[in-house]
Amino acid sequence: MKTLLGGLAAALLIASTASALSSGDDPPAIDMPDQTGKKVDLNELKGKVVLVDFWASWCGPCKQEMPVLEELHKKYARDGLVIVGVNIDNNAKKMDKFLRGTPVTFRIIHDRKLKVASKYEPETMPSSYFIARDGKIRYVHEGFRKKDAAELEQRIKALLAEGASGTGPASETEGPRQ
Repeated sequence: MKTLLGGLAAALLIASTASALSSGDDPPAIDMPDQTGKKVDLNELKGKVVLVDFWASWCGPCKQEMPVLEELHKKYARDGLVIVGVNIDNNAKKMDKFLRGTPVTFRIIHDRKLKVASKYEPETMPSSYFIARDGKIRYVHEGFRKKDAAELEQRIKALLAEGASGTGPASETEGPRQ
């Protein structure tokens, strides 16, 4: 019986891992309104570098990451960076309270029913999906520690430089998850 249960658990783990998004994948549509009421359409954002970040008000690392994302937004938005924060709180009041304490100027959507999150299947909070100008996912970054700030900025700069110089994907290769 233990062998049967162990095999079933392994099969489920393999199935869930196989469905996780990784480098080279097309990002699932968002198609939800941001806090201003404007629909986030990834097709309209092709040609820009897009960072889709899943977060929640109860997430400690998210509290550290949001100010970093805000600084990156301020620094690189004019170069073609678009950040979309996808909040998964079931209650908008919790999200709003968080944002009053940690205000941001990038786009935020409230994914209360997990319509977007169920497509991306982030394995941890926060999870960031870096989408290159060609509309493909290039990197996935899970979690956040203060030392990750430099890595996030490096990835953004590399993706922005690709379009600016007309070059293709960065030569750096990595596994599907970071």
